[in-house]
Amino acid sequence: MSQGQREFDVIVYGATGYTGRLVAEYLAQTYPTGVRWAMAGRSMAKLEAVRAEMGVPADVPLVTADADAPTSLRAMCARATVVITTVGPYQLYGSDLVAACVETGTAYVDLCGEPGWMREMIDAHHAAARANGAQIVFSCGFDSIPFDLGVLTLQEAAQARFGKPVPRIKARVREMKGGFSGGTAASLKATMAAAAKKPSLIPLLADPFALTPGHKGPNQPSGLIPEYDPTLHSWVAPFVMAPINTKNVHRTNFLLGQQWGDIVYDEMVVTGLGDVGRAAAEALGKLNPFGGDKGPKPGEGPTKEEREAGHFDVLFAGLYDDGQRIDAVVTGNRDPGYGCTSRMLAESALCLVEDVRGDGGIWTPGALMGTKLRDRLVARAGMTFTAQ
Repeated sequence: MSQGQREFDVIVYGATGYTGRLVAEYLAQTYPTGVRWAMAGRSMAKLEAVRAEMGVPADVPLVTADADAPTSLRAMCARATVVITTVGPYQLYGSDLVAACVETGTAYVDLCGEPGWMREMIDAHHAAARANGAQIVFSCGFDSIPFDLGVLTLQEAAQARFGKPVPRIKARVREMKGGFSGGTAASLKATMAAAAKKPSLIPLLADPFALTPGHKGPNQPSGLIPEYDPTLHSWVAPFVMAPINTKNVHRTNFLLGQQWGDIVYDEMVVTGLGDVGRAAAEALGKLNPFGGDKGPKPGEGPTKEEREAGHFDVLFAGLYDDGQRIDAVVTGNRDPGYGCTSRMLAESALCLVEDVRGDGGIWTPGALMGTKLRDRLVARAGMTFTAQ
């Protein structure tokens, strides 16, 4: 779709929420000219207040739309080349927006980490999106861009160095500092509530290939039990984002025609050596960071100081059957969940506007945007992707 066909390049839907505000602030500061964008939400008064509070120029247009009013969503989508949505949990508030984007041939990016709903949307809309040219891209934040593009970077380097993709990949979170917002907690709780009401969701949530309809790969590590990792000579623990990231990595491979072959992939957190590392791994394995009623509510999250003090470092160890190894590393210089995520989300949308000409359908960032998105994140979002 030519961006000139629509009134706006990008509409930020949910601009009065915690992450939506950060996306609006990023666009205003990073792209003061050259990008035609608008802020959208349910309340014009709140939009006006947030626009002023975030220092967004007063001439940035405001659009009202409501998740409970599908007609308003279709009208909004028809005005934009890409809609960014931060209005979650998506299983509660996102279905009509996806349908509206598919119907109007509008591109869509979100922060979804809700695999049950994602599979439902794939089954319901992939064919129609492909036919109508609508590019629907889930998981354009910390889940799952660093991991999706980290594997892409590793396989690119493996092909260049060894002439073949690497079959076993261990993603290991070596450092991660930063908070999480109430929206993240609400999404996980909504997923757990949905599974309790509909037990048939439980196998799908546990299936690494839940997002690859018709394809089942080799058995995958569960990643649910602390263990000693001989590759890193360190103890490792379960990683809370692994259940969604692993599914997206396998979907990327699936959408690329299994060009990496049948990979075995898992994600865990590095806790250290010896008894101290083991104790930390076991403690982390028992921790539910989203449990209980404490913590931030939807619309809340880390402070600016906390976001700017955050960072992450993820190692991707690629192992061949003959013992050869190749590594890649992905880093970010902000709080992963929000400081980096708001940038990833905005740059994903602009990548669709400016860089990508491809088929419609329900995509992953890695399969649709790949190296073009990686280049944008290195140039503008404080991230690095390196092969070693």
